[in-house]
Amino acid sequence: MEQRKKNFHKSVRNAGRFTEETGTDEGMVIGRNAVRELLRSGRDLDKLFVQKGEREGSIVALIAEAAERRIPIVEVERTKLDQMSHFAVHQGIVAMAAQKEYCTVDELFRIAEERGEKPFLVIADGITDPNNLGALIRCAEGVGAHGLIIPKRRSVGVTSAVSKASCGAIEHLAIAKVTNLAATVEELKQRGVWIFAAEAGGDAYYDTDFNCPCALIMGSEGEGVSHLLKERADYITSIPMYGRVNSFNVSTAASVILSEIARQHRAKT
Repeated sequence: MEQRKKNFHKSVRNAGRFTEETGTDEGMVIGRNAVRELLRSGRDLDKLFVQKGEREGSIVALIAEAAERRIPIVEVERTKLDQMSHFAVHQGIVAMAAQKEYCTVDELFRIAEERGEKPFLVIADGITDPNNLGALIRCAEGVGAHGLIIPKRRSVGVTSAVSKASCGAIEHLAIAKVTNLAATVEELKQRGVWIFAAEAGGDAYYDTDFNCPCALIMGSEGEGVSHLLKERADYITSIPMYGRVNSFNVSTAASVILSEIARQHRAKT
């Protein structure tokens, strides 16, 4: 048992060295034994990368355990794993461990209750760029939001790159990772939260009444808020554009709208 722990921690330390040399993620855990210990530790995993066609020996049990815990499993070619691990002996498997412990949606409500404030949440829909997610985290924390909700799939997790881009804000903002964003939105609505989607074609953000328990959905730069979530939103809110570009970067747009929500929530009546 002691030797397994040493192997696990050695793998994590090695991953950190790979980060400095190659820019890969310092939450990377490489090899079957190290991944086994990571799973046993109960620590959150963002993704499990497995070599295509690799279904023999101990790796089968690791994949099964990851699937049972609903950890996204991505099949890739061996060359991809070689690059990710900087050509370390990966044995056909690499895990990406979360840089932060995720919380539950219930805990986000508890934070609002403890502060004596109306729930004020942010939903990141399909944001895959770590710099954008990190900047969004910084915006959300800066305006006093009670937490961020991200999906398990089709989105970047809380990696070291995200942490760096947040400039430390990640340490102060609660983040919930959910299996199904659409179902989570419905749950929020049932709990009295109004859902606002930041998209073109809606009411100007400065004409929108946010003075209520609310959640703002921010979509990816390429596709915006998904059709599924847009349908479930109570309101569409927009930033009027007067120049030649038709949109802002997601974190820039978030800073504008989130600041208005924070202003309305703190306005004296």
